[in-house]
Amino acid sequence: MYPQLNIFDTPEATARAVAELILSKAKEKIKQSLPLNIALSGGNTPKLLFQILAKEYVDQMPWHILRLFWVDERCVPPTHAESNFGMTYENLLKHVPIQETNIFRMTGEAESQTEAKNYADLLNTQLPILNGLPKFDLVLLGMGDDGHTASIFPNNLSLLDAKETVAVAVHPVSGQKRITLTGNVINAAENIVFLVTGISKSTVLRQIINEEPGFEKYPTSHIQPVKGKVTFYLDKAAATEIHQ
Repeated sequence: MYPQLNIFDTPEATARAVAELILSKAKEKIKQSLPLNIALSGGNTPKLLFQILAKEYVDQMPWHILRLFWVDERCVPPTHAESNFGMTYENLLKHVPIQETNIFRMTGEAESQTEAKNYADLLNTQLPILNGLPKFDLVLLGMGDDGHTASIFPNNLSLLDAKETVAVAVHPVSGQKRITLTGNVINAAENIVFLVTGISKSTVLRQIINEEPGFEKYPTSHIQPVKGKVTFYLDKAAATEIHQ
């Protein structure tokens, strides 16, 4: 796996670079009179990105063309502390002038299998379809210490090529149910961005980037767009073991 690597000094600088990327993509879409369809992830690193967007980009981002979807969601209500949507709302959505009609949340409190099917249907109606798959303009991903991405964990690699575009996953430790995009729809995106920070990610990241023996066990290593491109935005801590 030889993606483009962008390395920055701090988590803040890394997140700010992704914010700049989103702004750039949004401006491109304005020229084309098209929306920018983005799938968002949860977690601490995206939280920092959302805070920066809310504080520093509230006036310059063309929020009216952003349409926000979710990569995955924990099966909890939006008011729950572990809700990805709830985190996004508190740190971004309630601070910026984005239309409610442009927000497409996964309903974590619904019955999981039903919501997975409903969200798949929603993607089919709200996104362009290319080669039979809904196509995002931009998918923002993180990576766990175990190499998982979205809610695709090392013990469930079958979700990478599942025929469904949205499926139910189970966290291998907590047993918590999740709703997640599957590998095929992620890899159909025009742009995939990994936002990864922290020293705890450095060893797994090195193994994936260098394609060391056994790297295929990490779901992140299988995110390779069919026609688009994948870029890693890293802070120096996460990139500690990578030698370019």
